[in-house]
Amino acid sequence: MKKKVTIIGSGPSALLLAAFLDTQKFSVTLYEKNKAAGRKFLVAGKGGFNLTHAEDITSFVKRYTPYTFLASALINFTNTHFIDWLHSINIPTYVGSSKRVYPVKGIKPIAVLRAVLGCLKAKGVVVKYNQLFFGWDENNNPVINNKSIEASYTIFCLGGKSWQITGSNGAWLDVFKAKNIEIAAFKASNCRYVIHWHANFIDKHEGVPLKNIKITCGNATQKGEAIIAKNGIEGNAIYGLSPQLRQELDKSGKANIFIDFKPMLSTDQLISKIHGSARKNTTEILKKDIKLSSPQIELLKTYLPKDVYLSPNLLASKIKAFKLEVTGTATLDESISTVGGVALNAVNNQFELKALNNQFCIGEMLDWDAPTGGYLIQACSSMGVYLARYLNKLD
Repeated sequence: MKKKVTIIGSGPSALLLAAFLDTQKFSVTLYEKNKAAGRKFLVAGKGGFNLTHAEDITSFVKRYTPYTFLASALINFTNTHFIDWLHSINIPTYVGSSKRVYPVKGIKPIAVLRAVLGCLKAKGVVVKYNQLFFGWDENNNPVINNKSIEASYTIFCLGGKSWQITGSNGAWLDVFKAKNIEIAAFKASNCRYVIHWHANFIDKHEGVPLKNIKITCGNATQKGEAIIAKNGIEGNAIYGLSPQLRQELDKSGKANIFIDFKPMLSTDQLISKIHGSARKNTTEILKKDIKLSSPQIELLKTYLPKDVYLSPNLLASKIKAFKLEVTGTATLDESISTVGGVALNAVNNQFELKALNNQFCIGEMLDWDAPTGGYLIQACSSMGVYLARYLNKLD
């Protein structure tokens, strides 16, 4: 007789787990609380469905915090493996200019989801909808819709607390806490970071990008683009610094970031260009010779004392390290992802809960972090495949 596997949730980690479980060995049922599967999966696809990233796996693994926790899963099912599997279910992909990986033009997120669900159906996986997890009964069986579900293995894929419209409301956290499973409070990640702009600056430049910049926080640096928001800054150049920003905010309620407006030029090269310019007006030098954008120049003019702005040496140093103070984050629901959830030391190397035998947690409900660029979906998928392969080997 087949052993029963219960999967609770239907995000990427759950879908890939179900896709790779041996259904000759297991009877697999996936329980989803919404009326349809993969709602957050679909929301992630708005504006371009970034499935993974084409970075070399050695560097890829180190994008995560903490990366050691995820390394085995990521190496077991790499970005290349994921791309190959997507091709096997008729979802061809291409690599964009930023090395982000997308379905080929014309393939919408719903088509990807349908292909994955079609794979599950062909394997005999049963998917049940409108199924809400309430907790556990006296025998530690999960309770769904007020009914105890007995299974050989139960895997929780309950997600974090971002994009609550998709059902990721994090309500399960208190249920796990009441079960004496160690948890961490949810915090925003890959979100807008609050900066109190000068009114005359933000009135002119709200929504404008700062392109080809480098931002530093603590000992971490991220290149890319950032968008000037009404009350902060967002975009890939700041998202990748989320762990460092949270650490500083937790410690002192504020964090300093330093923006390099011209990463391709050294301070000495900037000084030379400023001194060597035939123009007398500093603003014109910045615009014509240094080729700074209008918001970059406006930031320097607004925030720097006049004597610093007019000194070639001091101005060059500020172009390379323009300081801004971050005082907070966007709300959890506004963030792309969250950290917090089940503490990493509450599970073993196979993601099994130490407090509950044969019950596992994977995906965003665990307390780890990833930058944008396909890294989140890849890690969730890798955890699902890693756990499936582990269970497939058990007697």
